[in-house]
Amino acid sequence: MAQLSPLLMQATPIVVEHARGAWITATDGVDYLDFTTGIGVTSTGHCHPRVVAAAREQVGKIIHAQYTTVMHKPLLELTERLGDVLPEGLDSVFYANSGSEAVEASLRLARMATGRPNLIAFQGGFHGRTVAAASLTTAGTKFRSGFAPLMAGVHIAPFPAAFRYGWDEDTAIDFALRELDFLLQTTSSPADTAAFIIEPALGDGGYVPTPARFLAGLRERADRHGILLILDEVQTGVGRTGRFWGHQHSSVTPDILITAKGIASGFPISAIAASRELMSRGWPGSQGGTYGGNAVAAAAAVATLDVVRDEELVANSEAMGALLHTGLQELQQRFPSIGDARGLGLMRALEFVGADGEAAPEIASAVQTAAVGHRLLTLTCGTRANVVRLIPPLVVSADEIAFGLAALSDTLDEVLG
Repeated sequence: MAQLSPLLMQATPIVVEHARGAWITATDGVDYLDFTTGIGVTSTGHCHPRVVAAAREQVGKIIHAQYTTVMHKPLLELTERLGDVLPEGLDSVFYANSGSEAVEASLRLARMATGRPNLIAFQGGFHGRTVAAASLTTAGTKFRSGFAPLMAGVHIAPFPAAFRYGWDEDTAIDFALRELDFLLQTTSSPADTAAFIIEPALGDGGYVPTPARFLAGLRERADRHGILLILDEVQTGVGRTGRFWGHQHSSVTPDILITAKGIASGFPISAIAASRELMSRGWPGSQGGTYGGNAVAAAAAVATLDVVRDEELVANSEAMGALLHTGLQELQQRFPSIGDARGLGLMRALEFVGADGEAAPEIASAVQTAAVGHRLLTLTCGTRANVVRLIPPLVVSADEIAFGLAALSDTLDEVLG
């Protein structure tokens, strides 16, 4: 009898019967408030009626239309709709299936367009599990260990993680920029550096927002040296942070933007966007793929963008995120083991520490596990696995935020006494 791989680690014991909005109903009939959203994927909630209707209609027309063989209307419509929300100047789009594939497409484009071999990523970043994407990933050794050698030409610079260093934010930013300059002087010459790649907020690395001044420092150095700036918006995009794109908390515009996860409410599609001029500097035939830009996924993505716009879900993310953050700060005041409560929009986290101030992954794990008993689904993350992350769907209501905070409070009472 075939079974799932034993290497798959389940965060909860839940087996889903059905789901709607922010709620999952298990096969035993118990309802759970889902603050995981498939790791930030089901942006419009589970089974939003408009997304379901769009996918059903498309399934009856054509399921797979390989888009370098024949074009299909949903992908053309999606590209047009993305034009309404992409940063000015990013007017050329390539589609793939997953975040990892989109990351790799961005690296390929950056190297071809600049003729330079090296890439600089930042500590704590998560960019995927395929070889090139894992080579950029330092959110934890589990993502990159055991299948070396990884891709050459990758260099890792410090991320301005103020809480980890025990500094104020400005000190952390100044340090990280100095170290980046030192790396460019000693390890990867600007003349050899194709791109910087960074998330507007660390994902698996602990939900740490990237300070606006640090992004501005990267933009300035990129412009000065002819280096491309790639922003990995796989998790932060499509309203997750209370802006449509996470980088919009700053004044910076990327050269290449990567999107996936929440763009299609659970259907697998990803994309990179760049200027037509930059995209044209890639080599002919260097972009493609059998399933990229799938017709059903594209139809779901169009419906998702329509729902995000019509239901004002970016504004809801900002408002509900502020409500959630206030509640998390109150919990931080009650429980000394919560070292930090942080995030942007509906991308929030609690970092747990011991009495000595050191990372306490055992507390984070216990809280995540115990929360299931209080009908709340969460996930852990962080470079030291000591962070509990909360990722409600963008449709979450104030009452659901209140339920989640009450469940989390009861969980913390249970775990921490």
